[in-house]
Amino acid sequence: MKHPNRVATLFGIQYPIIQAGMVWCSGWRLASAVSNQGGLGLIGAGSMYPDVLREHIQKCIKATSKPFGVNVPLLYPDIEALMQVLVEEKVPIVFTSAGSPAKWAPFFKEHKITHVHVVPNVKLARKCEDLGLDAVVCEGFEAGGHNGKDELTTMVLVPQVVDAVSIPVIAAGGIGDGRAIAAALALGADGVQIGSRFAATVESSAHENFKQAVVIADDTATMLTMKEVVPVRLIRNAFYEQVRAAEKSGANPETLKQLLGTRRAKRGIFEGDLDEGELEIGQVAGLIHDIPSVAELFERLLLEYRSSLDQLNKTTF
Repeated sequence: MKHPNRVATLFGIQYPIIQAGMVWCSGWRLASAVSNQGGLGLIGAGSMYPDVLREHIQKCIKATSKPFGVNVPLLYPDIEALMQVLVEEKVPIVFTSAGSPAKWAPFFKEHKITHVHVVPNVKLARKCEDLGLDAVVCEGFEAGGHNGKDELTTMVLVPQVVDAVSIPVIAAGGIGDGRAIAAALALGADGVQIGSRFAATVESSAHENFKQAVVIADDTATMLTMKEVVPVRLIRNAFYEQVRAAEKSGANPETLKQLLGTRRAKRGIFEGDLDEGELEIGQVAGLIHDIPSVAELFERLLLEYRSSLDQLNKTTF
């Protein structure tokens, strides 16, 4: 007997597939395209000023009649202004990340906004449940961009979080095809969040240079670095080598922050500077070999997922 999927029910979507709200990749075109295919598209507010976020929300509303949400990294400035835009534009779903959700949990409850937070370990997942959040994304350190310091893999993290909380659990980190979706659900997750694979699609707002860099990346192309500041996974390039040299020489966090600056991610992902930019992407980049449309990718993900289930059903012990 089939049971309703908790993530699909929570968000009012067809498939429990969430597109991560990635800086410089996740504008209204990507979010609306994912939502139109039956998943949940997220606008990435981390790279947006409040007026830009408002524009993307309004364009997304025109581009899809399906549910969509916004991801807000809590370490960025203008948080209060961004939150006010979410309320004024009546955004129904918000994912927060890179910070504590404690301050904002009552705010979202007050405004009847579904609230999900990204966590890197069991302790923080339990805190989210205690705060009354609607779901958690548990993200392994395979994931691209900002990451947890614990370096727990998705394979290890997901079942532990599933066992620890009763709210819906969304698996993230290293999920780039239908096989990984099947694996995440087998571990007990109620849904998946996919970032890197959606970053390399036609509708992604990332620069073509960045998308091509992802396509040619192999299994060892990314590294988790800047652990003394804010851990981030990125493609190894000239900028990464500068960071590595600084860390080896014993640079303090302040020096590393100065090296990172304020525009590295924009320079790499949005402007396409493959040498001096910060090329945030996950380990799953080694499995990405093309730049499909979101519609093409969804068709592929669902076919791979169903094929994986068929294969498992043929396997006996």
